[in-house]
Amino acid sequence: SEASLSKSQSKDLAIKALELPPICSDVRQKQRISIDTLPPEVKAPFPSEPVIPLRTKTIKEFQEDMDRATTSGDWRDVRDFYLTTFDSFLEINAAFKREANAPFNTIEDSGVNSTFLNAVYDALLCTPQDIQKSVLKGIINSLLKEWKGPRTKDDLRAYFILVQNPQYSSTSTYVIYAHLLRQIAGLSEADHHFLVHWFKKLSPRRFRQLVERFLHFISTRLLPAPPDELPPLTRCSWWIPAATKVLALFNAANSISTPPIMSFTDFYNITLDHIDIMEQYRTWQSHGNSNKFSFCQFPFILSTVVKKAIIQRDSEQQMISMARQSLVNKVSRRQRVDMNLLFLNIKVRRAQLLSDSLDELSRKRADLKKKLKVTFVGEAGLDMGGLTKEWFLLLVRQIFHIDYGMFTYLKDSRCHWFSSWKCDNYSEFQLVGTLMGLAVYNSIALDIHFPPYCYKKLLTPPIVPCDQNTPIGMATATLGDLQQVMPDLAHGLGELLCYEGNVEEDFYLTFQVFQEELGVVRSYNLKPGGDKIPVNKQNRKEYVQLYAGFLLNKSIYKQFAAFYRGFHSVCASDALMLLRPEEVEMLVCGSPELDMSALQRAAQYEGYSKADLTVRCFWDVVLDFPLELQKKLLHFATGSDRVPVGGLADLNFKIAKIDVSTDWLPISHTCFNQICLPPYKSRKELKQKLTIAISNAEGFGLE
Repeated sequence: SEASLSKSQSKDLAIKALELPPICSDVRQKQRISIDTLPPEVKAPFPSEPVIPLRTKTIKEFQEDMDRATTSGDWRDVRDFYLTTFDSFLEINAAFKREANAPFNTIEDSGVNSTFLNAVYDALLCTPQDIQKSVLKGIINSLLKEWKGPRTKDDLRAYFILVQNPQYSSTSTYVIYAHLLRQIAGLSEADHHFLVHWFKKLSPRRFRQLVERFLHFISTRLLPAPPDELPPLTRCSWWIPAATKVLALFNAANSISTPPIMSFTDFYNITLDHIDIMEQYRTWQSHGNSNKFSFCQFPFILSTVVKKAIIQRDSEQQMISMARQSLVNKVSRRQRVDMNLLFLNIKVRRAQLLSDSLDELSRKRADLKKKLKVTFVGEAGLDMGGLTKEWFLLLVRQIFHIDYGMFTYLKDSRCHWFSSWKCDNYSEFQLVGTLMGLAVYNSIALDIHFPPYCYKKLLTPPIVPCDQNTPIGMATATLGDLQQVMPDLAHGLGELLCYEGNVEEDFYLTFQVFQEELGVVRSYNLKPGGDKIPVNKQNRKEYVQLYAGFLLNKSIYKQFAAFYRGFHSVCASDALMLLRPEEVEMLVCGSPELDMSALQRAAQYEGYSKADLTVRCFWDVVLDFPLELQKKLLHFATGSDRVPVGGLADLNFKIAKIDVSTDWLPISHTCFNQICLPPYKSRKELKQKLTIAISNAEGFGLE
């Protein structure tokens, strides 16, 4: 019966929907859009749908009509087809539904004849203007229809078909496009989840085209437009929110696809790099995911450059606030004001770099949110940024050295992971987390190699919970996550899952695992009584899940919890909620691409021009350097060999002329990302002097 059919289908929908992330995840826990509890219409019987007229046009017949019209100039048959097809939602279903009156009420199958639909849309832009206008007129009539009650699945199908119309690439159609997007954005959550599953079945090329069309629409509306091209912004302020909400459905479809259809970076809207994003951020902080729109509700659309800018501005505000508070306290006690109290001052000896640094950070926890200044004892360098970068670079090298024992270097995955040895005091892990937080807070990129899963743990949750007993850093661990850290073990567990033989007899495993800690092998049960529970075909998935969770979470819980608290003690910002794990990694480590050509294009000159012989020789040599020497040059000129978020073009790199003998080596001012070159006369001489300088660049002095 219809009722029993609806009940089973509703159950299927509920199960599938639980696998989906929220369309707009409200990380602030205000009015969270959740899919755990679906709206009542999902559980109710599907509304009865009108009988769809039978249309028998095949793709072959349509293409023959197109060929005939193109040759003869007689477009009557094609015109009639387009006029009829786009006249109403009913006719759209009649033309493109694989079986006119079949229900197609599942999220797995839209029921659309995509081959025919693509052919019709591909041909549309080749037809005369009057046909194209008639299609748009039909769409307007369909959208103006008064709706009563919930949408039927045929209505959803019509929206799914209409949003793919290629005519919306033209700004002249944007008014119609905007109304279509508003209606789709206003659908129920259950309807959205149907659309998400249908969108993920689109071909990668068409999926990408639609995403790019949304981004272009948003960018065009953000920028000032000629009055005759688009309506005034005051009359269509809802355009951007509607388009962003529909784009969120595509982002959700991309997220649940394995592998993703597009890189998450392809959803960035670069136009947003040039607007006042802090106003958007403050709106989001004040209103969360309420009806007041902010791009921060949809962080997938914000580039890492924008998110870094938000964190930087947020950090600066916190630094100013801390400094002001220190000044007020001094003045109120009538004490002499020392300008050093405005900074987090770290004094270290090079010979005792690690112990001095950890001691200073432990003693000055109250100052962590002030601007960082580093002094190397016995050196005359003044920290305008360069000494800070040098300090981070040297400190990271020592902390992650294998002899120090806090982190294990895994050769197969080429990354560091937390040592699982147990101890009474995990404060050093907290200090390493603090160090990493300071780097983000002070916009310094670090040369560290954690797997992406580490950053996923850092955002679990993104804000430190008030309740001390709430678990932290316990991100869901999958076999794919284990693959990032221990690829050989993950491969073996993958084979266990696929094994066709007798798992229990051939593998002889129990729910007990063994781990070496400081030369001693210890055993751990993955579940109570695990040493007596054999692994078999029925429970092997549970075994793999528990084993991955043990290695990536439970066995290092105290170490990571201390590291997490250290990081968040500095980076306690709402802005962290906007970040993906991959973006946190980029903020910590910088961009992975070392593009010296970009540095050349953005370089500034003082005393030289880019046409001068010395400058031309410099770039010839640098572009020809191997990667290792290019990194050394970057370290020599900036104090760090890491590429900042946004690329080398954001460095404000300068080449200056110094009128000294060409016997001199190049000099750098790392505080200002500046390299000073004597007027070398040949490529050979410049290469020799530059190589010596960049290969011996450690320590600071004043000339």
